[in-house]
Amino acid sequence: MRREVIMSNELAGHKIAFLCKRGVEQPELTEPWKAVLEAGGQPVLVSEEAGTITAMIHDWDYGDDFTVDVTLDDAKPADYLALVLPGGTLNSDKIRTNEKAQDFVRAFVEDGKPVAPICHGAWIMIDAEVIAGRTLTSTPRIRKDLENAGATWVDEEFHRDGNLLSSRSPRDLDAFNRGIVEVFAEAASK
Repeated sequence: MRREVIMSNELAGHKIAFLCKRGVEQPELTEPWKAVLEAGGQPVLVSEEAGTITAMIHDWDYGDDFTVDVTLDDAKPADYLALVLPGGTLNSDKIRTNEKAQDFVRAFVEDGKPVAPICHGAWIMIDAEVIAGRTLTSTPRIRKDLENAGATWVDEEFHRDGNLLSSRSPRDLDAFNRGIVEVFAEAASK
């Protein structure tokens, strides 16, 4: 069955930051990226260093290389409508300890902008200290980490808690993509 691509302009003129590094789970980067493009938005790959990052597929197989658009040194949260936090165990475990990445995430949360982690992507929110009192979903593998940081964890394919939009894994990408585009469009219309 061929998937019909429907282009819209809900996000026209708006940049969406994708924060990740080497080891990102490829479909958790590429599928939401495509959804943002199809909604007329401009996805931007933000990472620690210039150059390229190599994605992984299921944490075991090397995926494709992706060009970094802007480094954390130069990225300004004010330039973006929303933030996507793709998972991948290696990506998420490494980037969460970067203080600039923590500050970047914290700025979106404090400004009330949409933040969308999927799978392990929520790990950085623990280190940024912005997860207490929030409800979200993620891979069950980090459930206890989130709960220990003061969050409430739910087992849903997509969960919205105000500006926090989350999904469990790549198998939930259809629901995640629909949900984030809808909420990003709400933010764009304000």
